[in-house]
Amino acid sequence: MIDRRKSLLALAAATLAFGAHAQNTVTRILVGATPGGGTDIVARALAQELSTRLGRQFIVDNRPGAAGNIAAQAVAQAKPDGSTLLLSYTSHVINPTLYGKLPFDPVNDFTPLAGIASLPAILVARPNFPAGNMREFIDVAKAHPGKYNMAIAGLGSANHLAGESLKLDGGIDITGVPYKGTGPALQDVVAGQIDLVISGVASVQQLLKAGKVKALGVTSARRVAEFPHIGPVADVIPGFDFSSWYGLFGPAGMDAAEAEKISAAARAALQSPAMRERFAHEGLIPMGTGRAEFTAFVKSEIPRWGKIVTATGAKPE
Repeated sequence: MIDRRKSLLALAAATLAFGAHAQNTVTRILVGATPGGGTDIVARALAQELSTRLGRQFIVDNRPGAAGNIAAQAVAQAKPDGSTLLLSYTSHVINPTLYGKLPFDPVNDFTPLAGIASLPAILVARPNFPAGNMREFIDVAKAHPGKYNMAIAGLGSANHLAGESLKLDGGIDITGVPYKGTGPALQDVVAGQIDLVISGVASVQQLLKAGKVKALGVTSARRVAEFPHIGPVADVIPGFDFSSWYGLFGPAGMDAAEAEKISAAARAALQSPAMRERFAHEGLIPMGTGRAEFTAFVKSEIPRWGKIVTATGAKPE
């Protein structure tokens, strides 16, 4: 009788465990952007790799709006069982200052899992702009304060703030012109209706190769492998270093073993030939930082971007 009772209890425990596993076989990676954009592209490539490596399905769930805050809030409120993750963008560390008050804490309400990729940007100009590099650009802009303009493809975005820092640190006066997206902004630069724009490598690389825009400098401290001839802005403005980045988060309170398993799989995925090829095509640089390093990075990024938001007076769209 005792043996039969033990068997029934063991069977019940196994059934409950199987049910819990079945409920957790699909993991949603929330993305605070529409399909087809940079964050979505990175999330889908990562989801495919994680599905293969961890033996369960990872799917992308787009939750656009409020510069990523809608998706972030949903993950902050989700169960910390590994079934809901967030593939976030630089906005995760910009928004705390940009919006003033958020319905979640960008550090304490999340489990940072892995840094996925960084995305340098390039300052490009219309083809006939009277400068061919950063030094000439600064000289021309200082000689003609207020004459030139720069497209802002997203108020409060990383590229917008990089542009504002460029003006502050470079001591130049350039008029910002807001646009609803990178595409329209680049179209007007190509057409010569706008002088300048700072845009991610992926968005401008074909235009650069076709000679439809002119590169003046990259926003990262190091040169971009795809365009080694373009010098960093930092060569002229020391310390200038602005790259966007993508990172993977879970809700706060995740089991350490589960968090490490997902983190390790994400970092391993970045070594796959398919991911490296895809990232190179998009102008992305793999990060591959683990949980502790990525957590420290996120904490350091909030005050860094916060100073720029405060100094420039940037407001959300």
